[in-house]
Amino acid sequence: MTKEHRTIWERLFPPFVWLKMYQKETFRSDLTAGITTAVMLIPQGMAYALLAGLDPIIGLYASALPLVIYTLLGTSRQLSVGPIAMASLLMAAGIQQIALITPLSESDKLAYAIIITLLVGLIQLGMGVLRLGGVVNLLSHPVVTGFTAAAALVIGSSQLQHIVGFKIPGGLAPHDQLLYLMGHLSDIHMSTLMVGISSMFGLVMIKRLSPQAPSAIIVVLVGIVSSYALDFAALGVPVLGEIPSGLPSLQVPQQVSLQTIELLFPTSFAVALVAFMESISAAKVYARQNRYQISPTQELVSLGIANVGSAFTSGCVVGGALSRTAVNAQAGAKTPLANMVTATVIGLTLAFLTEPFAFLPKPILAAIIMVAVVSLIDIEEVKHLWQIKRDDLVICVLTFMATLFIGVSAGIVIGVLASLLWLVYTSTRPYVATLGRLPGTTSYRSIEHFPKAETFDRILITRMDAQFFFGNVSHLKDSISDQLANTEEAAALVIDASSMNALDSTAVDAFMEMIKSLRASGVEVMISHVKGSVLDVMSGAGLVELLGTGHLFYEVHDAVEAALKHREAVKLGVSVDEEEFGPSDFVD
Repeated sequence: MTKEHRTIWERLFPPFVWLKMYQKETFRSDLTAGITTAVMLIPQGMAYALLAGLDPIIGLYASALPLVIYTLLGTSRQLSVGPIAMASLLMAAGIQQIALITPLSESDKLAYAIIITLLVGLIQLGMGVLRLGGVVNLLSHPVVTGFTAAAALVIGSSQLQHIVGFKIPGGLAPHDQLLYLMGHLSDIHMSTLMVGISSMFGLVMIKRLSPQAPSAIIVVLVGIVSSYALDFAALGVPVLGEIPSGLPSLQVPQQVSLQTIELLFPTSFAVALVAFMESISAAKVYARQNRYQISPTQELVSLGIANVGSAFTSGCVVGGALSRTAVNAQAGAKTPLANMVTATVIGLTLAFLTEPFAFLPKPILAAIIMVAVVSLIDIEEVKHLWQIKRDDLVICVLTFMATLFIGVSAGIVIGVLASLLWLVYTSTRPYVATLGRLPGTTSYRSIEHFPKAETFDRILITRMDAQFFFGNVSHLKDSISDQLANTEEAAALVIDASSMNALDSTAVDAFMEMIKSLRASGVEVMISHVKGSVLDVMSGAGLVELLGTGHLFYEVHDAVEAALKHREAVKLGVSVDEEEFGPSDFVD
């Protein structure tokens, strides 16, 4: 096999890379991490399936084959793959919206969830093949912060009915669910409430007293034993009931049609982006810590195929969860083989240990979800945005409010659109700085930020902090005109073009018109720090020729010196045609 072929195989199947250095000590670490993560994933997977409105066993089905696939194809050595809260929430919201229009049976909801999982896998796989991992950048940090905080409240409120023991109408916003609950306090089932509250208290206390302890599985085991011994079902506390044992069988998703795909595609696309965003964020954190590279393209491919595998084994959407990944890494995971160990433990549970889970009270799964989502509300990040960038805070709050009061899917779309609109607005209205010379130097800075910077009579020195293109032509021309209007009897305009990365045809035409107009009013234009690509456009359009010699410079200071000489020539009554400007040091 040639080196080129070996590289291709290693890129497609990362185990060819890490298996070369695999040792007994590595396996021991992966074994410990895999078992530890499985202990966390079993109750969490069941809880997230319940969050999606599915039978809890679906969460375990999604924690078997997909993990094996990721082990073979994934590039992150610590990422823990399995059901994730965000994907489950979005999936539930999408199906719930359809149910408001068309009545759906439980089998229909399951079929739609599996089709969404299949579409998520195909979308991620397609994005990976087309190398579109950058699309996830549309989800800016303020959008993600606002969305996750609101989603945490939506997730938490969706579990209230499992804690209080009576059904709360679906489709209500969190505050409406709370109001409904307050109006039906007499319907609360006290035994169910006590199980739910004690479970939340137990989860919090175990985590506080022993952060490394598997709090979820401890509470689950205590709940199963208590339910069996005290017969919770007879007391009216809802339990999971009979759970089918055995590994999931491979089967083609049902009810797949063009109409169903069109119906579910918007939800599937949102889930695909959010699941990948959470996965790649977690993967990057631990790749940096352990000093290795991950491939976003390969991650898309591996997660895409994992979700396709989940759909064909009756599972739900999977991705990498930050909380489980943290546990996996802390437990010693060295390679993706830890996921294989986790899948093996899940498989053994499905084959031999499902019977005890029949006694597991549903309020405990709801408690696990509610305690887990509290960490999604990042108050410190909101404070951080308030301190450093309040524009971003507005987008964060807008996304939060839209997600909370309009809907989960709508919230993330509104957040992305708000980010893009703000990007368009700021790029069309960039900052135009008036510069001055720092005392005793040849450096030029904004006089707004450096009040002691020296300015020069009849000379305006300015810097446009953006590329010059059709979208901001009018704004930049108006800004320069306003600055010149405040410069008494201006003789020269010096432009620092160091921030100008591009120049389109509309901008070139505007530049030439501005130069001609300023010259007609007795103002010469000197330009410095022109980048090569911009200079090529200026030369090709004839703008360099229009400027003439002695108007283009490497440094701002040289351009200012030329402007000062021009000012003196104007004082002496020398016409522009007679004036000797000298050479342009920027053009050969």
